[in-house]
Amino acid sequence: MAIVLPQTKFAAVNPLKSSQPLGAAFAYLGVDGAVPLFHGSQGCTSFALVLFVRHFKETIPLQTTAMDEVATVLGGADHLEEAILNLKNRAKPKFIGIATTALVETRGEDFVSDLKTIKARRTDELAGTEVVLAQTPDFEGAIEEGWTKAVTAMIEGIADRAPARSVETRRVNILPGWHLTVADIEAIRETVEAFGLEPVILPDISGALDGTVPDRWIPTTYGGTSIEDIRNLGDALHTIAIGEHMRAPAARLQDLTGVEYSLFRQLTGLKAVDRFVMMLSELSGRPVPAKIRRRRAQAQDSLLDGHFHFGGKKVAIAAEPDLLYQMSTFFLGMGAEIQAAVTTTGHSKILEHVPCETVQVGDLGDFEELARGADLLVTHSHGRQASDRLGIPLMRVGFPVFDRLGSQHRLTVLYEGTRNLIFEAANIFQSVQHQATPDELNPFLMREKDHDRGQASATGHH
Repeated sequence: MAIVLPQTKFAAVNPLKSSQPLGAAFAYLGVDGAVPLFHGSQGCTSFALVLFVRHFKETIPLQTTAMDEVATVLGGADHLEEAILNLKNRAKPKFIGIATTALVETRGEDFVSDLKTIKARRTDELAGTEVVLAQTPDFEGAIEEGWTKAVTAMIEGIADRAPARSVETRRVNILPGWHLTVADIEAIRETVEAFGLEPVILPDISGALDGTVPDRWIPTTYGGTSIEDIRNLGDALHTIAIGEHMRAPAARLQDLTGVEYSLFRQLTGLKAVDRFVMMLSELSGRPVPAKIRRRRAQAQDSLLDGHFHFGGKKVAIAAEPDLLYQMSTFFLGMGAEIQAAVTTTGHSKILEHVPCETVQVGDLGDFEELARGADLLVTHSHGRQASDRLGIPLMRVGFPVFDRLGSQHRLTVLYEGTRNLIFEAANIFQSVQHQATPDELNPFLMREKDHDRGQASATGHH
């Protein structure tokens, strides 16, 4: 069991984490016809927007209530109402997801009551648009917490409380963690469908952030989970949550609708994927399809081919808790050693299960110090400077990845994703591997060279 070491610095010198409201907006972007709305200043929104655009290379419909000095002092309810109505009139969204920021949270306003009052007073104007709010101050938490709160808010605000459940339903709810890519979610959907089941994925960024170019300008997301599907989450046979931070939304959905859930800490590695596949087989009553069995055989072969390159290697990882757990267990399973593990917040219970002695809550400055002497760095694109300074190769994971194309289409889960990770990491190790020469492998020649060097240094000393 890992010991979680708290943050020791008063400021982040080289930040590792992104903010909680960004995580909430990320989740809202996985809903069809959505506009995420930051309740705060324009600057809060600008930072998040830049990171989203650089990572996905797509237009991102992120909006703000644009709080000014007067509104910050007197209260932002009027700004919130005006922003909601403007968005409704201009963009005509099916869904507005509000994420609060530190600016308004510090003042201590009652946002829940404010929104309830606005929705009651503007019922006619807001007809056809669902509006939910997640309280996500920047001064605590990170992407994981923001994503969790936004998904929980959507379930509480939209899902029917007492659904008319069908006994013969083949619908399965999938609640993916923030760290799953577009390719990951598409692969999960195809795998569920291969068993004759109907997946409802919330949030579904594979529809909204997959690089599809519409034939006209659309001011909202185009693709993702439909409002109707969110409303009918209670009609499902079962819920599958992926990542420890999705336990809370799954549990809340079970409380509201009675749909039981199963939690998967990760979907990388044979053991975890086998459990997922067997669950789908049990839920559907069908045997595992031949194409999935073939993918498993390919993953087994990649384990045999790749494990030679991992043995004895020291890996340093900096990531959000669930992604840290996924990558650390992957490398450990391949025979590598986790030299350093750094994360963004210490609240997640998954950190205790990270396979190393300690997990440091900190920034990339802490990561750089702990990673000295490692063979591989694993973090997002902001770790590239540490990689240059230390002379250690960098494997980019998580968010943001802005100096490489196609990060959203990178498959990291199920059998094929496990195979891809093995090849990617092994190829990095091979690219920096020192090739021994015949002279270096000759013990007698090396002994003579060491003797000559020793004599030369002794002469120079005298």
